[in-house]
Amino acid sequence: AAGPGTTLQSGFYWIRAVESPNFHQYLQTSPEYVPGTAILQNYTTAGQFQIISGQLVELIGGGAYLYANVAPPANSNVTMLPMSFEKTQNTFGTFMFSGDAVEWSVASINRPNNAAWLVCANQQLFINLGAYAYLTPAGCADETVCCL
Repeated sequence: AAGPGTTLQSGFYWIRAVESPNFHQYLQTSPEYVPGTAILQNYTTAGQFQIISGQLVELIGGGAYLYANVAPPANSNVTMLPMSFEKTQNTFGTFMFSGDAVEWSVASINRPNNAAWLVCANQQLFINLGAYAYLTPAGCADETVCCL
């Protein structure tokens, strides 16, 4: 898909990490503009996002969206949840802005910080279920993601 172009569309935002080592790496899908893994990468391929009725959506052109989907935990020992972008709406949890930070929550999981994210191998973005910057899994970095 061609995507919405390089000019930010009205009502949409670029979402990026605000700490090292991923400072100014931007949210997007891999592969670009089609269902796939949520990653943080270079600004030149950044997606354009909005939260609509608790759904984090990526504008993919022509008024169409991809929806951020969160996989429920397989068991109670899971410390992070993968996120992907799909053609179907998310059914597990709700996305929201808190100031400019992107948060995710669900009633069945008590998170110490609803704005805690992890970036791991291949720049894949995960929801961090643990405390921010505490017991970070090997090969991952704690991040906050914000819109601009």
